[in-house]
Amino acid sequence: MIIDCLIIGEKLKVSNVLVTGGAGYIGSHVAKELLRQGDQPIIYDNLRTGHRAAIRNAIFIKGDLSDSKKLKETFQSYLIHSVMHFAADCLVGESVKNPLKYFNNNVRNSLQLLEIMNDINVRRIVFSSSAAVYGEPERTPIAEEHPPFPINPYGETKWIFEKVLEAFCAAGRLDYISLRYFNAAGADPEGNLGEDHFPETHLIPICLLAAMKRDPIPIYGVDYDTPDGTCIRDYIHVTDIAQAHIMALERLRNGGNSGVYNLGNANGYSVREVIETVRKVTGEKVVSIEAPRRSGDPARLVASSEKISKELGWKPRYQDLETIVETAWQWHRNHPNGYGDKS
Repeated sequence: MIIDCLIIGEKLKVSNVLVTGGAGYIGSHVAKELLRQGDQPIIYDNLRTGHRAAIRNAIFIKGDLSDSKKLKETFQSYLIHSVMHFAADCLVGESVKNPLKYFNNNVRNSLQLLEIMNDINVRRIVFSSSAAVYGEPERTPIAEEHPPFPINPYGETKWIFEKVLEAFCAAGRLDYISLRYFNAAGADPEGNLGEDHFPETHLIPICLLAAMKRDPIPIYGVDYDTPDGTCIRDYIHVTDIAQAHIMALERLRNGGNSGVYNLGNANGYSVREVIETVRKVTGEKVVSIEAPRRSGDPARLVASSEKISKELGWKPRYQDLETIVETAWQWHRNHPNGYGDKS
């Protein structure tokens, strides 16, 4: 099957794109969009948090970024032309408790990826960065020129790797685009892909699962400097994020400049507002309970996406929070056990 895919790829002149972490939530949605536009995603994932069932019609290699031999063999065997890099640990709270894990995986292993790209002259990479690089913002909505000041190791690792990419670019070794997402949410509108983490840490799926099971939802912190005392976040649909990756890759293919872009809706919703929206969409009585703040959580993160709109023509299609929640709810109702491959 792999040989057939490659033969087809050569006949159609498609580009093989390595998608690290492509079995994960965002990576799998991006892989679907790559296939839709005629590219061949090569998924490289260790499946610790990703799902084999989320990989559809793509070549899959089970491997870890720390395995330099397997990673290099993958580049050479599949004639990789570009990279989309999602593989990373991404839990803020865990990063505070176990920073070594995050610096090892998100920085050291990512450096190894760049070293291999450099050795075999693969020059294009789109990097999955994060709004966590901004830390506690001085002003909102946050634009790209806002000074980065991460307040947790997760955000620090993303910022460090962005600086590494900038240095490689300045040295003439690669072209890159870093996409700083705010809160990815929602599910594939066609119903094939969704959000399934174990344990689940993202607010919208936590609320939806609570609605299904009639469990209470903890609200971590009710004394923030916000209108209702709870954290405010900018939720962006995962399909809109995927489209931004496609546009970023096309910019690099067409010789466009490297750079950094925010991805967000410029609209912030509080934790209480999200819970209320889930109640409305599901029709379920969702009970919330107040809990202490979590370490490393800024009060407000809302993005300005004017730069990517102006330079790449990106515009989110699923901006309304209710629509975002509805797509997620549809997937969770049809997949009550998620992908069914985690215990």
